Amino acid sequence: MVLRLSGITKRFGSLVANDAISLDLAAGEVLALLGENGAGKSTLVSILFGHYTADAGSIEVFGQPLPPGQPRAALAAGIGMVHQHFTLADNLSVLDNVLMGTEPLWRPLSRRAAARARLLEVAQRFGLPVQPEARIGTLSVGERQRVEILKALYRGARILILDEPTAVLTPQESEALFATLGQMVAQGLSIVFISHKLAEVLRVAHRVAVLRGGRLVAQAPARGATQAQLANWMVGQAVQLPQRTPPAAVGDVACRLEGVSVAGGRERLEAASLQLRSGEITAIAGVSGNGQLALADLLCGTRAAAAGTVWLDGQPWRAQPGWVARHGVARIPEDRHGVGVVGDLPVWENAVSERLHSPAFARGPFVRRAAARAHAQRIAQAYDVRGAGVEAPTRALSGGNMQKLILGRALLAPDGRTPRLIVAHQPTWGLDIGAVAYVQRQLLAARDAGAAVLLLSDDLDEVLALGDRIAVIHAGHLTATRPAGEWTREAIGLAMAGAGDADGLESGLQGDDGHLLDAGPTRSGSGIGSGSPP
Repeated sequence: MVLRLSGITKRFGSLVANDAISLDLAAGEVLALLGENGAGKSTLVSILFGHYTADAGSIEVFGQPLPPGQPRAALAAGIGMVHQHFTLADNLSVLDNVLMGTEPLWRPLSRRAAARARLLEVAQRFGLPVQPEARIGTLSVGERQRVEILKALYRGARILILDEPTAVLTPQESEALFATLGQMVAQGLSIVFISHKLAEVLRVAHRVAVLRGGRLVAQAPARGATQAQLANWMVGQAVQLPQRTPPAAVGDVACRLEGVSVAGGRERLEAASLQLRSGEITAIAGVSGNGQLALADLLCGTRAAAAGTVWLDGQPWRAQPGWVARHGVARIPEDRHGVGVVGDLPVWENAVSERLHSPAFARGPFVRRAAARAHAQRIAQAYDVRGAGVEAPTRALSGGNMQKLILGRALLAPDGRTPRLIVAHQPTWGLDIGAVAYVQRQLLAARDAGAAVLLLSDDLDEVLALGDRIAVIHAGHLTATRPAGEWTREAIGLAMAGAGDADGLESGLQGDDGHLLDAGPTRSGSGIGSGSPP
């Protein structure tokens, strides 16, 4: 065994995040680590990488004890970690990013030449082609991920922890990543693969380990396992993702964009035209960073259009969050921690923070606290927000429960009215399958109640599952929307990458019965490497 965790226990006050967890990892093995939000996965890998110190238990790497709480010791032992949020300097080159922290950047050219040669050797060995002099800011998301993996391999990692590695990749980039992982495993590297995408887990992993409530509740070979079985282990009961049915009645245009451009900020939008109708979900697919944030900010009133026009129910749009909220626009923001809530405020204040224009919660400058607390309780009950009372700081909630609070704030109006327009930006990002199913059901219910729903997601499965009409955004440019049945998975993936014919869609694959076909390989449960792990 290359890695052995024995009896790992970690407490945060009265919360037992890890409860006597024992796991091992073999050379050339891919171990998938699964669990709900808050199950203890992040705590466990943080202990492994030295960010936390366990209260009990021990870790051995290649037969040697690993000093606790020392990331440098973990690196020296051959453990590398690739986080789902990249930690790269956009203004520096690939080589500089890889070398950062290993030696001073002012090393003589001869040393840098040797480092460059070594980087290219590692890149070639593991099938991760890069241009050492390319600036990170010019690279695609998939290319940036290669650099993150190369950072770990350059430092001699023999055990690689991948946290949600395909979260921001197109299907084609995910295929390339799986091919790379296959080469790495074939050369003896071991991988801990963390993902909420169960189909990927069954394809990539040799073995799965499932945490629930801080405890290890299941271990099994991936071969022969099913997504339903994994979901049952994770949640403790059967989980059924909602199935979209055609909308009962598509109504009038709630919101219209014509030739809208948004400049400034982190993202831009270029001459976008879009119609959002009541009783319909319009899904926008795209890799994060291609203009979705600009579109969401525009429709939430926090950014103004530099060109073009926007109407809501025939009225000219105002770039004022208060005006937007008063006119029935509800938002589910991408960044629930940084934008969705104020973590230090109690749950009840966040529950009404975007409805203080309502006389139900405010009288002049004064907040009607009793009414606000009662409404927060209704949200907690209706949307199953667990983990903290309405007086507790919102940061005490897990990610899934925080998202349910935001969902309830957006959808449960004090007067019972359905929102006119719902802007849902990555509404299930980073959530476990149980929370994903819950959020998706609520969006479909809001559609059926007459809301116009704009879904912005880089999860292609979610786009295909929920979108009545689908468009793709790339580099700020938005394709025309088309009925979901006219798109295929491959065509959307190509358009997400800026390739393919987004109008003709000739590259897509579709069966005779109209169902979507996956153009990628269909191996399941056998792992990405050939044969079985040692």
